[in-house]
Amino acid sequence: MIDLPVVVAFVPAVMAVVVSPGPDSIYTVTRSLSEGRAAGVAAAVGTATGVLVHAGAAVLGLSALLRTTAEAYVLMKYVGAAYLVYLGVRLLGDDETFEIDEPVESGDGSLVDSYRKALTINVTNPQVAVFVLAFFPQFVPATADAALQLSVLGLVYAGLSLAYLAAVALFADRVRHLLLESATGRRAVRYASGSVLIGFGLKLALEEGRI
Repeated sequence: MIDLPVVVAFVPAVMAVVVSPGPDSIYTVTRSLSEGRAAGVAAAVGTATGVLVHAGAAVLGLSALLRTTAEAYVLMKYVGAAYLVYLGVRLLGDDETFEIDEPVESGDGSLVDSYRKALTINVTNPQVAVFVLAFFPQFVPATADAALQLSVLGLVYAGLSLAYLAAVALFADRVRHLLLESATGRRAVRYASGSVLIGFGLKLALEEGRI
């Protein structure tokens, strides 16, 4: 099993990445503001699942392909960027996204949609894959079972992501009525959220570095 000192050193290091603003947190806030905390938490679970996918890929060696093969990295980067821009454009064009005149009813379909889109955002971000492959090995001793250590670190990373994003979703739900009670507020939040998602997509597409 992984050594406790390794986890103690890993947690604060990876938390700096977890709490940094990114498309995952912006999407979680957007879903929580538009549909309530259940949809926001579903997005948080989708992001955490995406982290587990990346960790599993690192264990299987698939992430190495993205790190060493330029074509694979570029393809995944543009797919992820296009998806973010697509979500942002749809948000900008949907006048009813942040309507709160009626009680929020996050049905199973809405929760699944929130989960699925958050998962897609995370999985199609090659920078997360390369980050896992480049960062995690620093906390794997040479004598350790690499697959086991990477799996445990992936679980810790996913758990921290879920806890933080769930807290973000709950906070956004608490302030949603304050922000969205007026048409001007709803419009401002919609434009800001859509623009930020588009901005992250363009940033991902235009960045030349791997991490």
